[in-house]
Amino acid sequence: MATPRIDTEKTKQLLETPFIRVYDLAYDDGTHYFDASRRTAETLLALRPEEDLTQMLPDAVSCCLILEVEGSEPRLVLFYEYRYPTGQYMLSIPSGLIDSRDVGASDPVVASMTREIAEECGIALGACDDIWVVSPFLFNTPGFTDESTALLCAVVRREEPLELAHPGAEGTEHFGGFELLTHDEVMQVLVSGRDPHGRFYPMVAWTAMSYFVSGAWRERA
Repeated sequence: MATPRIDTEKTKQLLETPFIRVYDLAYDDGTHYFDASRRTAETLLALRPEEDLTQMLPDAVSCCLILEVEGSEPRLVLFYEYRYPTGQYMLSIPSGLIDSRDVGASDPVVASMTREIAEECGIALGACDDIWVVSPFLFNTPGFTDESTALLCAVVRREEPLELAHPGAEGTEHFGGFELLTHDEVMQVLVSGRDPHGRFYPMVAWTAMSYFVSGAWRERA
């Protein structure tokens, strides 16, 4: 396959904000393509050699979080979060950006996800719990952005039901309650294509739900 050759001299940044940047990617054949990215020009994926992609950290982490309470059926932990671009609360899973406090850890991806689970669900992972990386680097919408996430799975085991909360919510973050769904309830959401309130949901939520109902997590837990 012939790979389009980027013209680094003509490629330029069009927008700079604290959380998102927009680039005009210029190519030798005259093509221009707009790229929304969280990355600086120095780390922009379109400008990096292909071999770098296997070594880079993703921008964010997302988790298939499973709660196993003694005597009860395993449940997938989901919650509603207000998503400004859609103007509504949407079914979500624990997720967040990898930041500077995580990068120095021995495993930045697991460290970041552990922190996000505590902040967004009020769960401190313990010795009886498991957490692992399902996929280290997934592109979210590569026709629009180079943003990426790692998908993890965490299994939380407790003798008694947990009281879930969002102690780390800050700034623009708004949450709207939890859904603790069994295998059959998740299957209903997947088949209908809508959340329990009848709304559409993000692909990352679909990914976590699909991993949960597949049973693949049982082989690692």
